[in-house]
Amino acid sequence: MPHRNRVDPCGRLIETPARGAWFGNRGCLHDANGRIVDRKPPIDAWIICRLEFKGRRRKLLQPGRYTELFFLDEATALAAGHRPCGECRLDDLRRFGAAWPRKRARQRFVLAPEIDEVLARERSDQSDPMRADRIDPAFPPPDGAIFVFMDDGPDDPILSAKGALWRWTPSGYEGPLPWARRRQVLMLTPYSTLRAIENGYRPQIHSSALR
Repeated sequence: MPHRNRVDPCGRLIETPARGAWFGNRGCLHDANGRIVDRKPPIDAWIICRLEFKGRRRKLLQPGRYTELFFLDEATALAAGHRPCGECRLDDLRRFGAAWPRKRARQRFVLAPEIDEVLARERSDQSDPMRADRIDPAFPPPDGAIFVFMDDGPDDPILSAKGALWRWTPSGYEGPLPWARRRQVLMLTPYSTLRAIENGYRPQIHSSALR
């Protein structure tokens, strides 16, 4: 039986047999029996890690240890409010920090604690008007942005990739979808992360949206 430790673009923990391409955590979200509960994440450093690093092995859902989470692709993890890990993905974190919109003059890259503080704030306010946008097929969002159409409801995340739109599922993307007019959307990808993507950070996207 699969655990409820896969993350969708809305940041929700779901149960699915489909495997993920990335690993991450938000601290300990499970009880002593390994059941994932709906407790508030105890840390603000929500990270995205490689599945393999220095031959390390973990037994899942150990008492008192952090809860192992998994993501379809990096675009999903970024939409859920995570950022690259500073240990197993240091170069990626620096690239992410270099593209971060609040980088100061002559600063090579923004450090992880500052990114975490901003993302914690942006994750907590889903009604932030800066999440609202209108997308146009003539000027598509950057590759890796994920959103929902305001007139379709909150449970149908859509990815922008290669100038086309793709419906998210736990095992991959479906599409491309018809797109003939401008539409109002609510961005799931946090505002600052979206700006980092626009500034040149290239998230990994599942191959189903790149065919």
